[in-house]
Amino acid sequence: MLHKVKKFSALSKEEKKLFLEAYVILGMTRAEILSTSFKQLTRTLKHTTKPIVIPQLNKVQIDTARMIGKAIMRASSATPWESACLAQSLTAQKMLKKRGIPGVFYLGVMKENEIKVHAWSQCGEYIITGEGGHEAFSILSVFEWKI
Repeated sequence: MLHKVKKFSALSKEEKKLFLEAYVILGMTRAEILSTSFKQLTRTLKHTTKPIVIPQLNKVQIDTARMIGKAIMRASSATPWESACLAQSLTAQKMLKKRGIPGVFYLGVMKENEIKVHAWSQCGEYIITGEGGHEAFSILSVFEWKI
């Protein structure tokens, strides 16, 4: 526990603020996932099954998006509840949209011995959440938020 406190205190003021915001939104998003339908969760997003052109970002947007991605990853590893890829992608969408940064999140499927699903979010050329192993999944749906 002391190790986590030291890691948190070593963060910059902006990183601490983003961590706390991500932690709270991850909790609210997890509650939404457990209590509502997927359709309701994504009602404000444009949905397609076809590839889309992802808007390019300026340097400030890219830096902000990457900081948000790091904050979500840090916060998701600290939550006492499950903060898996879907909660992370929806949290990224909310935090990025709040800052006027457009992007998409993907839902993918992979069939091995069993069917596995994965969600990941992307802004510009950068994968913000869910990067690990995403390329092994076939894209089922794309959800876009615009500003």
